[in-house]
Amino acid sequence: MQGNLNEIDICSILQLIELGQRTGQLWVEAHSYYHNNKSGTDKASKYPARQQSWFVFFLNGQIIYCQQGESSLSRISDYLHHYRVEMRLADKQIASLSSTDAPEYAYLWALLEQNIISPKIAASIIQGLVHETLFDLLSLHQGNFIFRQGAALAPQLNTFEIARFVTKITRQVQEWKQLYPHIQSPEQLLVLSDKVHTHSSLPAATVNKLQHWADGKTSLRQLARYLNRDILTVAKAIYPYVQQSWLQLVYSPTNQPEINTDNSELNKKNRGRIVCIDDAIAIGETINSILQAQGYEAIVLTNPLEAMGLVFQLKPDLILCDIAMSELEGYEVCAMLRHSTAFRLTPIIMLTGKDGFIDRVKASMVGATDYLTKPFTDNELLMLVGKYINN
Repeated sequence: MQGNLNEIDICSILQLIELGQRTGQLWVEAHSYYHNNKSGTDKASKYPARQQSWFVFFLNGQIIYCQQGESSLSRISDYLHHYRVEMRLADKQIASLSSTDAPEYAYLWALLEQNIISPKIAASIIQGLVHETLFDLLSLHQGNFIFRQGAALAPQLNTFEIARFVTKITRQVQEWKQLYPHIQSPEQLLVLSDKVHTHSSLPAATVNKLQHWADGKTSLRQLARYLNRDILTVAKAIYPYVQQSWLQLVYSPTNQPEINTDNSELNKKNRGRIVCIDDAIAIGETINSILQAQGYEAIVLTNPLEAMGLVFQLKPDLILCDIAMSELEGYEVCAMLRHSTAFRLTPIIMLTGKDGFIDRVKASMVGATDYLTKPFTDNELLMLVGKYINN
């Protein structure tokens, strides 16, 4: 089983694996976008980051373990920090783990076998790693996947039912989106930006904790591991301080791609003209700012009736169209555009406030190329637009 995440989402893939009681490995790959924050300005450019990948291991339709990318064992080290485990394996032992399918998993088992950690701690760490990996995967809307049946990862310490995890984490992903744009990514670093107000407004104990963690080196995800809490709980706890601008969240330079400045202006030219048809002014302005920052020519039309005539003059490379509009439904707009030879092949992406099967079917029936669920992040919009503009 393999394909693209615009054809089938992660949730459905996991459900199929669970229903079929499959044993094997799921590999997922995707791009993500990061902000290039410039100190002293309010502007932030957004660039595509390097590819990210994840691995999920299954036994009879249940999850054994999840691993992110090639794995540097840093995730486990963060969890060991919480349990104050100081002992580590020798370098020679660690080097021998690289030949295994899941070095992280083998590392945990080696710690367990040498009585450096207890089975209870190992099980807790595995559960935390599974949770954070599924959180990332269920947040994806674009990417590629491959599921291969094969021998199970061995030995197994415990297994996790997919349905229980997916229900809980899907709800957390939706809550996480509500924190945007103040909090954008688990990989953002915490920086204490306003010491004066924090000292005058918060208890001394709270200030000490903020000063300890907001050092510009600790990411939200690392903090969640150190505290042995899920990422949403940690994000909600710091959200009020970020809103007050007492805490700032920034991206690490190592998480951002290398930018060829000589070609940056060239890359911004001719990226494509995009028309957004949405009677909600705030949504249109948000989309406009996101796309223009990437060099797209973005034009927002708030009156769907007038838009029907203007799009023929504008001749966009891609159209974003809201479904729920007062004067004319997005389905009708899409259907009318598809009846014209001028827009028979133009990508049309529907914007919907519902992530439901019926909306997807309706959008497909009127000729929509794809859909995007609101609220969406810069990352989700840019990946979807980039996919069809590039093609």
